[in-house]
Amino acid sequence: MSKFWSPFVNNLVPYVPGEQPKLSKLVKLNTNENPYGPSPKALAAMQAQLSDDLRLYPDPNGERLKQAVADYYKVQPAQVFVGNGSDEVLAHAFHALFQHGRPLLFPDISYSFYPVYCGLYDIPFEAVALDEQYRIRVADYARPNGGIVFPNPNAPTGCLLATEAIEQLLQANPDSVVLVDEAYIDFGGVSAIALVERYPNLLVTQTLSKSRSLAGLRVGFAVGHVDLIEALERIKNSFNSYPLDRIAIAGAAAAFEDVAYFRQTCQQVIASREAVVAGLERLGFEVLPSAANFVFARHPQHDAAQLAAGLREQSVIVRHFKQARIAQFLRISIGSEVQNQALLNALEQLV
Repeated sequence: MSKFWSPFVNNLVPYVPGEQPKLSKLVKLNTNENPYGPSPKALAAMQAQLSDDLRLYPDPNGERLKQAVADYYKVQPAQVFVGNGSDEVLAHAFHALFQHGRPLLFPDISYSFYPVYCGLYDIPFEAVALDEQYRIRVADYARPNGGIVFPNPNAPTGCLLATEAIEQLLQANPDSVVLVDEAYIDFGGVSAIALVERYPNLLVTQTLSKSRSLAGLRVGFAVGHVDLIEALERIKNSFNSYPLDRIAIAGAAAAFEDVAYFRQTCQQVIASREAVVAGLERLGFEVLPSAANFVFARHPQHDAAQLAAGLREQSVIVRHFKQARIAQFLRISIGSEVQNQALLNALEQLV
């Protein structure tokens, strides 16, 4: 602890991102990156921004991107908020919507940034246990709360909560914000954005990092009732009035406009996921049903940590979590066909 730190900093437990190895020729399946590149139209739009105009500030409101998102989801631009990746959007939501003194509820096995934000913003929370099949039970959230947040599909499990169940949560918690974090929704689910017109307490966040292959650009957004969006805008404009640069706005908007490329690559990832699941099951793995661009798998006869180490020795990197309930699972990102086959070949030698 430095004497120059603000007192609360010493108690923060920061988020630890997935490893980004510097070695070449690795089969990197640990951070859920898309194996297919961004839309060519997005790349062209970004390249067009590399001009003398970079001396000028970008649009502080990202209106072009808000319009592109609104057009895609059939909402109004005033219902859209944009930021630097969905992590920043989530941070603003925690700050703006969950500081009510009552506990925030989220699954015990979930995105590990949630407790980090609670620590940063001094928000009490309760981790609600998933059921024996690692799924969210809506009935378990029928308790006093200052808000509810969960990924859908959940991460790292990949399990999807049906739209009907989300509606039950919304109806049972009319005085709390329910935030649905849809980083992986495009790989097998239906977005809850379709519900925002009926539920003023619903906020949905998404990212362009996964299904639109723009993890390196850092763009995320939220859709909800204009009152919720206004709260996020107030926080943003008290923190960083120009969050997205000219290149990011242009590239992200073009990615949303290129619907054909988006659908094609999503379908390729989904088909590859099903092939990986079949391959893992042939090797004796138990695989949770996934609607994401990764799978969560365990082998009844082999320790997950040893499997992860064995894969690393063969230059295949996957994610292993040491958390008690999931310590025997590996989270495996879906890669290209060549990467997926390399994974299965390596596992066949190990098991």
